[in-house]
Amino acid sequence: MTLRFRAVQASDLLSICAFAQSEEELFFFFPRAAFPLTVVQLQAAIEQRRHAMVLENAGRVVAFANFYRWEEQGICSIGNLVVAPEARGQGMGGHMVEQMVALAWREYQACEVQIACFNRNVAGCLLYSRMGFVPFSIEERRNGRGERVALIHMRRCITAPSGENGTPV
Repeated sequence: MTLRFRAVQASDLLSICAFAQSEEELFFFFPRAAFPLTVVQLQAAIEQRRHAMVLENAGRVVAFANFYRWEEQGICSIGNLVVAPEARGQGMGGHMVEQMVALAWREYQACEVQIACFNRNVAGCLLYSRMGFVPFSIEERRNGRGERVALIHMRRCITAPSGENGTPV
């Protein structure tokens, strides 16, 4: 496994758009988008956010995320996190989250990283919990079919980096 964390490039957008295999999957990572996701929709989101990043495995883009909130000496919020269908269940989501946490520390000296997950995204909720994220708020939302869903807001406090790779604890 050869992983590389880097800024998104225009040539990555079409493949990222294909990561959501259904309306529900798209809702999990980009609730305001219409299925199927288009490059235009994704580019518009990227332009409103910071640090749109991808994770490559052996030269192939397998995950995408960005920050929808960033504050000097404060809080960064990870958004639009998605993993390619063929890479799910292989730890790529966890690698992506850890890289985003490290980026929040390096760029903003963040002491807290937040992430939100819809209650029906069981894989995401369990992953974030395993990674030390703790729920602190639940917000009612409506999905594309108008059904009530819960958006679970989670946070993880981080401290100064330890270890060789500079990943915060």
